[in-house]
Amino acid sequence: MTASQLLILMAIGLLAGLLGGTLGVGGAIIVVPALVLIFGFTQHQAQGTSLAFMIPPVTLLAVANYWKEGYVNWKYALVLSVMFFIGAYLGSFISFSISEKILRKVFGFFIIIVALKMIFSK
Repeated sequence: MTASQLLILMAIGLLAGLLGGTLGVGGAIIVVPALVLIFGFTQHQAQGTSLAFMIPPVTLLAVANYWKEGYVNWKYALVLSVMFFIGAYLGSFISFSISEKILRKVFGFFIIIVALKMIFSK
């Protein structure tokens, strides 16, 4: 890894963290496209790397702040966490069975649909 790659990764990580803490968006919205478009990762490599980096630091400090302000429903979070754990495990196997080209298109289409829903909902 070169110094410029390190600086770019640091900027991407900071942006993903800022948006995650601010908007509650997953790091994948920033990290996956950046790894594919800037670093030339395959879609599978980008998704795997995105999942790997979120293991330890994903939300510890952000959750602490939201919890202090009374914005965390721990019961819901626990259910979501367990199901996310299972879903991510199963989803990784599904991803392996989809071609690179189709997986990239599905990912992009999903982001567009979510964006349009957010923009045009009341």
